[in-house]
Amino acid sequence: MKMTRIAGALALALGVAWTGSLAAQENPLAMRQPRGLGVSPNFEGWYQNPDGTYTLSFGYVNLNTEEVLSIPVGEHNKVEPGNIDQGQPTYFTPWRSFGVFTVTVPADFGDKRVTWTLDANGQRYSIPGGLFRAYETDNMHARATDKYPPVLVMDDGGVESRGPNGAWIGPLSTKVGQPLALRVKSWDQKGEAVTLRWYKYRGPGDVSFAESAVPAGEGAQVAETTATFGAPGDYVVYVRADHTDDPVTSAGMEECCWTNGYVKVKVTK
Repeated sequence: MKMTRIAGALALALGVAWTGSLAAQENPLAMRQPRGLGVSPNFEGWYQNPDGTYTLSFGYVNLNTEEVLSIPVGEHNKVEPGNIDQGQPTYFTPWRSFGVFTVTVPADFGDKRVTWTLDANGQRYSIPGGLFRAYETDNMHARATDKYPPVLVMDDGGVESRGPNGAWIGPLSTKVGQPLALRVKSWDQKGEAVTLRWYKYRGPGDVSFAESAVPAGEGAQVAETTATFGAPGDYVVYVRADHTDDPVTSAGMEECCWTNGYVKVKVTK
């Protein structure tokens, strides 16, 4: 998933743990080459939920300009402590992808940490996420532009979600080479136009979308596309609802306004 606007090298600000050359250790995000580099996780910030819990938001930087990396959940792609699989991506396209998954922590989380580690091409990066004072964000309302994340409904009769805490649905079923219909509903509470952007998030083979960016227009609108899978296995496709002209809105350390959604898909021969 290519995101061309950069919200900031937060990984460096928090101190990325890394194993590699001294030059890269000084500034790993300055390294760019077509292939052979790793993926640096980013901690985007945190915000409090209405129930008193907190959401920690994570993204990443694939330091390669051409190489797409697949890093299965396990020793080389893990979130700690607890279950190492906390919904993080396993498919990493070049350069910056922000706010792709979140971890919810309890109200009494205090000064604890959640750490995401990625290991690829001999480079290992880890980033801690926590309730750092400087990284509190207003993901649910960009005050500078008075924008809010769009509402996203992932299936008929499903819950209305808004913000980085994405809803998961599925698994849906399809076969290799057989287009799978994907249908979601989305709108902006102030009536602004919304675009649904689809990406591969997990899975063993290629995924192609009939349309990867689908405008939903103004008001409550249904947006449809199809996904076709190149190999059998278990997949997740990721949809991001954002404002047509504002895929990222940043005001200081705030990042807003998008809504995440995830579809599990089981593909057979």
